Formats: sequence, C-alpha cells, structure tokens
Amino acid sequence: MTASASAQIHTAAKRPHIPATVWMLGIVSLLMDVSSEMINALLPLYLAGGLGASALAIGFIEGLSVAIATATKFLSGILSDLSGRAKPLAVLGYGLGALSRLIFPWAVSLDQIVLAKAMDRVGKGIRGAPRDAIVAAVSPPEIRGASFGLRKSLDTVGGFVGPLVAVAAMILLAGDIQSVFWIAAIPAGLCMIVLVFYVREPAGDRSMKRQGFRLADAFRLNRAVWAVIGLASIIMLARFSEAFVLLKALEAGFTPAWVPLSLVIMHVAYGLTAFPVGKLSDRVGTSGLLLWSLGFLIAAHFTLAFATTPWIYVLGTVFWGLHMGFSQGLLGAMIAAAAPENLRGSAFGTFNLVTGVVVLAGNTLAGWLWHSVGSTTPFLTGAGLSLVAMLFIASGKCRAKQG
Repeated sequence: MTASASAQIHTAAKRPHIPATVWMLGIVSLLMDVSSEMINALLPLYLAGGLGASALAIGFIEGLSVAIATATKFLSGILSDLSGRAKPLAVLGYGLGALSRLIFPWAVSLDQIVLAKAMDRVGKGIRGAPRDAIVAAVSPPEIRGASFGLRKSLDTVGGFVGPLVAVAAMILLAGDIQSVFWIAAIPAGLCMIVLVFYVREPAGDRSMKRQGFRLADAFRLNRAVWAVIGLASIIMLARFSEAFVLLKALEAGFTPAWVPLSLVIMHVAYGLTAFPVGKLSDRVGTSGLLLWSLGFLIAAHFTLAFATTPWIYVLGTVFWGLHMGFSQGLLGAMIAAAAPENLRGSAFGTFNLVTGVVVLAGNTLAGWLWHSVGSTTPFLTGAGLSLVAMLFIASGKCRAKQG
C-alpha cells in the first residue's frame, strides 16, 4: 500500500459523522414539507369547489403568498439583528407555519384562506436563514456540503410523501378535503416537537448575522446582473403557480382524490434530474441547460393546454418536472457569476425582490386569462413567454461567465 493511499484511508477513517442536530433539522423540514404539500395539493380544489373562488382569485392568492415570503426574507435580517440567535427565529418561523395549519380546516371564506397562507409564507420567509445558520454552525467544514445535502434530501422526501398521503387520505375519507387539512396539522405539530426538544444550537455562538440589503445598492449593479434579472422575470411570468396545473387535472378526467398524484409525478421527474443537471452545469455552463429547461416548459404548456385525458396530462406534468430539474438553481448560479463579489448579496436581494413582484403579477395574469378567456389560454401564453426567454438567451444578452 502506498503512502498516499494509506493517508487517504486514515483521513476517511477520521472524517466526522453528520451531527445529530443536522439529522433533526432534516426531519423538521421533512415533516413540515409533508404538511405543506398535503395542503398545497388540495387547496386549489377546495378554493374552486368548496368556496367557489374564481381562477383569478386563486392566481392572486398564490402570487401574493410568494410575494409575502420574499418580503419576509428582508425583514428576517432585521429580526436577526435583534436576536443574534438562530433557534428562536427558527421556532418562530416553523411555529407560524404550524399555526396556519389550524386555520385551513376552519376556513369558510377567501379572507381566512389568505390569512392562513400569509401566516405560512411569513413563517417560511423567516425560518430559512436561521435553519441554515444552525446547520453551518454545527457541521465541521469538511462535511458541511454533505450536511446541507442531507437536509435538502430529507426536505425533498417530504415534498414527495405529502401528496401521496393526501391521495390516501382523500380515498379513505371519501374526498373530504377539510378532514385532510386536519390530518395535515399532525406532521406540523410533530415538526415543532422535534425542533423545540431535539435541535441544539451551539452554546455561546451568535450564529445569526444580518444579511443586509439596501435598495440603493441595486442601482450599482452592472448590466449583466440586470440581464439575468430580466430573463428570470420573463421565466417567472411563463412559469405560473402549480395551482393551475392541479386545476387542469380535473378537466383532464382526474377525480379530486387523485389530483395530488400529479405533484408526486412532478417531484419524481424533478428529483431525478436536478442533481445530475447541477453537476453538469459546473462543466458546460448554464445557458445551454436553461434553453433545455425552457424547451421542456414549452412542451409542458402545450401538452397541458390540450390535455383531455389523464395520460396526456401526466405527460405534461413530467415535462413540467423536467423543466424544474433543468432550471432549479441555474438562475442563482448566473447571478453569482455576473455580480461583482462585493455586491453579490445586493444582487441576490434585488433578484428576489423583483422576481417576487413578478410572480404576483404572473399568477394574477394567469388567473385572469383562465377566468376571462378559458383554461387553455394561460398555458399558451406561458409557452409564448418561454419562447421569448429562449430568444433572449440565444441572442447572447444574458450569458453567465464560465469559471
């Protein structure tokens, strides 16, 4: 055995294990995501069928939820200054999400649904940074990537399991959506128990540091950053909320009990492609892969627009999942490549702020088109906007630096 091989074996033997706190935070993410996806998979059906909401109202609620979560990310910086500790903020964020689960089953009007969604999104905006701060604080540098990967993997499992539980519950409860909402409160409650009693923040470590964002810094960003933000805005307009994909399932012949299955299919396609595509982007760059993602989005829009059978609809959801797998994280990589290092935080802040507003506008537009013209029109409009984004990339106006 050579000396180098012996050294590698010795290093591997000494590699630390992923801390228990990281596992516990992964379980927290898994449980909350199971709860979230159970509700998200059925909420559009409940709004349309149970409360008589129009597609315009559903689009506005979905867009407003994203905009609220985006705005809360900025407020969490102020909260971190006041606290300096990560776990109290994590408890606050996850706690608001858990409390919102008690509103959904009781909701009998749109304003109550808006309240519950707003509370959930505020919680989501607050909890992300402190959760990641704890993972970073407890993980030795040599396994930090593995720690973050584990937490994200468990979170993805929750996104897969949640819709499956919703399907099973809908079948067992004869399509009683409100009862399924009550069941969704159970994993959210378990999430809080694990977080409060089993997640340990390192003693004496003020792990939360404010990630400040000043609007004035947005005007110092270069044209390359604004080009990426412009591209992202077109894509966000084209890729409206999955709530409309779920509503389309009813027109394709799905019964309400089986509608959440479309999210499972979508997550499978997404999960199987996201990691290999991410690795590939490190070697070949982002622009070509983003063109592929938009090609899949166009295919998804056209397939869903004219889906009249369950099998055609399923093909459309597979295309949608492939789009997500080929695009998730690529825009962030393009922002990081285009922004000067000293303005990278401001670039991401501006990116989140602008795209949050665009998502609100895009979902409202999709809802208005569905309500006023018909369910086919939002998907055809999305396909047209996707083509515009492809032409924007192909023109060379938005190209990430390779490094």
